[in-house]
Amino acid sequence: MHTLYGTVGIYECFFLSLCFSVTLSGPELLQAGSVSLFLGPSDGLHSHSLLLDEERGRLLLGARDYIYLLDPDNLARAPRKIHWPAPWDQVEMCQLAGKHINLECGNFVRVLHNYNRTHVYACGTGAFHPSLNLGRNKELDLNLLESGRLKCPFDPLQPFTSVLTDQYLYAGTSSDFLGKDTTFTRSLGPPPDQHYIRTDISEDYWINEARFISAHPIADTYNSDDDKIYFFFREVSWEGNDKSIVSRVARVCKNDVGGLRSLTNKWTTFLKARLVCSIPGPDGVDTHFDELQDIFLLPTRDDKNPIVYAVFTTSSSIFRGSAVCVYSMADIRAVFNGPYAHKEGPSHRWVEYEGKIPYPRPGTCPSKTYDIVVDRVLAEDGQYEVMFLGTDAGSILKVVSITQNNWSTEEVVLEELQVFQVPTPILSMEMSSKQQQLYVGSSEGLAQVSLSRCHLYGQACADCCLARDPYCAWDGHTCSRYIPASKRRARRQDIKHGDPASQCWDTEDSLLRGPAEERVLFGVQSNSTFLECIPKSQQAQIRWYIQRPGSERREEVRECPNLHTLFP
Repeated sequence: MHTLYGTVGIYECFFLSLCFSVTLSGPELLQAGSVSLFLGPSDGLHSHSLLLDEERGRLLLGARDYIYLLDPDNLARAPRKIHWPAPWDQVEMCQLAGKHINLECGNFVRVLHNYNRTHVYACGTGAFHPSLNLGRNKELDLNLLESGRLKCPFDPLQPFTSVLTDQYLYAGTSSDFLGKDTTFTRSLGPPPDQHYIRTDISEDYWINEARFISAHPIADTYNSDDDKIYFFFREVSWEGNDKSIVSRVARVCKNDVGGLRSLTNKWTTFLKARLVCSIPGPDGVDTHFDELQDIFLLPTRDDKNPIVYAVFTTSSSIFRGSAVCVYSMADIRAVFNGPYAHKEGPSHRWVEYEGKIPYPRPGTCPSKTYDIVVDRVLAEDGQYEVMFLGTDAGSILKVVSITQNNWSTEEVVLEELQVFQVPTPILSMEMSSKQQQLYVGSSEGLAQVSLSRCHLYGQACADCCLARDPYCAWDGHTCSRYIPASKRRARRQDIKHGDPASQCWDTEDSLLRGPAEERVLFGVQSNSTFLECIPKSQQAQIRWYIQRPGSERREEVRECPNLHTLFP
């Protein structure tokens, strides 16, 4: 889990303090034929969910102990209804727990989603024992009931959200009777790809006493592997000196299948950021609206960039008010691509993370065209994991993960290989450790790539050490494939630190005689001279300076063109 340090800026904001020129009462609207009502039973409808299906011409209303099938063109027409009460033993247990018999101890239907063309997914509170049913459009099979825990809330009044997409249910709800443990989960799904995932229960900085508002599937790019679920909520925070309520926008990747070890069945792509709504005051002090109440996404011509309308209220005991703030998805994505925060120091406060961002960047979605093939490589100073990452741009990134003595990790990009002449997404990769070959497939064809190219790292011990490639070491004559040897100084290699001084001090490398190697080239005026601009290693740097005739100053060549530069 990573928290983003930035906040989502406001595109537009306005108070809900409006003046109305026309006020019409209920009887006046009925007389004018402008309203149609469905009132339900005399003791109240207690409706909690609504499903409008214009394609099939139906309107489903989830209420206490019933699901009503209404005519969307005329609500006054007598509806069909499906009776779905909570079992009596659960109602009794609910009463014994101190809950209200009418307001809390029924089966309040909180979830109604189209599952497919013939079935509707429904979930109810079940008198604080949530249950779900996947029934046909006009009936429920009570024999197919199963637990609705983590799919809908225990409490009929608790803020809650869910969305069903691609037969997966994403839900933000509480997982316990008291409503303290809140979590965002994914369940269901077409077999055999069912992957139940949730936020961590033990870490309060994932989600803490959240009140979920809304969830939406939104595509980030034209690659379906980048599709995400964005969800909005408010939660308890201790970011300042006192306990406060903050509003959040978070996201997870739809193709997240969880991680390993401590992240089994937990999100690996979960990110959250603060959603700020404030209005500047005349004295320079902003009025903050910190409690998110509702979200509406207004579609645009670009389905990846809807406009986000958010309703906020204040938590202040001095000033009470409401406001609507408007955000763009571009601003939200920019925050998710910005700096991170982490907990540091004895007070465990959230502060900006100033270290090197790991690669791939946290929150990156796993992708069919962004495969990870990993090789465990034995080196002189330990065993390392080398990753070969295929990208949509058609390149292969060779990355080594290095764990330092303080248990921090560093990801070093060793090589970037363009294996096909025409850039095309990498579709598949297979590794042969025995043959030390990588097989890469794309729409252009199949390529066979060696796992290492040690000879390209230069003709010096220092160059070889600076490369930090676990496959390669200095053998006394050249940079070649590393082979474990009994003689400690027979192979020179330093993956963890990349320090040539500790490995090559007894060699004749000119690089070690000073902080840098200096090479002098002479150019002819109004002619071109070849400059070597690409270093032999990702860890080395090459800088060129030009000293013009009659001048004692040297000017740095800012843009090295890799082939040649022209002396005017």
